[in-house]
Amino acid sequence: MHRLFVAALRAGIGAAFLGGLFGQIVVVPGTAADEVDRFPPYEPFALPYATVAILGIVCVQVVLVAMWMLLGMIERDAIFTARAFRWVDVIIGAAVAATLLALGVTGHLAFADIPAPDGAMQIIGALGAAGLAVGVGAAFAMLVVVMRGLLRKATDLQTEIAEVV
Repeated sequence: MHRLFVAALRAGIGAAFLGGLFGQIVVVPGTAADEVDRFPPYEPFALPYATVAILGIVCVQVVLVAMWMLLGMIERDAIFTARAFRWVDVIIGAAVAATLLALGVTGHLAFADIPAPDGAMQIIGALGAAGLAVGVGAAFAMLVVVMRGLLRKATDLQTEIAEVV
């Protein structure tokens, strides 16, 4: 893979990681506090929902670190090794964890009695967004599982070819 391409990908991963850090430290707590100021009945939900949002960002950051490591393996032409499978498994685990967090939020929004300042439409919108996050997370995890299978086949083929040569 071209070094400039890897460098551009690493710059994007670094920027996304730092953006997530900014979100964890500034955006999520600030938004939670603003919502409580705007509508005080949200107060019992602010800390749990902010915690889940921060944990969701952590899951994304774990995926970014694993992708960074896999890029390094590609650069060293060592992607077809057992070590690569560990990083792919980390990506799958983080995707499943984030999906389960979103599923928990979806269930809570569906069954809890959450007050809303403008009626039920805000809750319905949040429920739809959380449900969409569950679908996207599950699809991403399944896609990575399929890609892991392809990596396994390619690794086996490379090992077989190396034995022949």
